Amino acid sequence: MNDPLGDMLTRIRNAQMRRKTKVMTPGSRLRANVLDVLKDEGFIRGYSSTDYGNGRTEFEIELKYHEGLPVIREIERVSKPGRRVYSAVAAMPRVANGLGITIVSTPKGVMAYHSAREQNVGGELLCRVF
Repeated sequence: MNDPLGDMLTRIRNAQMRRKTKVMTPGSRLRANVLDVLKDEGFIRGYSSTDYGNGRTEFEIELKYHEGLPVIREIERVSKPGRRVYSAVAAMPRVANGLGITIVSTPKGVMAYHSAREQNVGGELLCRVF
């Protein structure tokens, strides 16, 4: 698999199209950090980790719905393995006029774009959610 984060985002998108309440995805530190941001911003209910040994883990993501519609209307990968996208703190893009978020990988960790602006750090734009 070339793009594990893109795979997780696609699994979330597909599960929401089928109105699933939970979705499973292989575990990694980057995925856990992105899921933490999604949980803190209120886009998912939460996630749990299952350890199978040999360093293999799996996350069970609980998706969030409001009045029968998914809370995540759109989730897309910005920086891809073939084309990395970086942004300085001054040029950090806003999503849906502030209603959505961009998840950024910075030297201080993975965070939402508004946290990156507060801490005055730029980085790689991982994905956009609204």
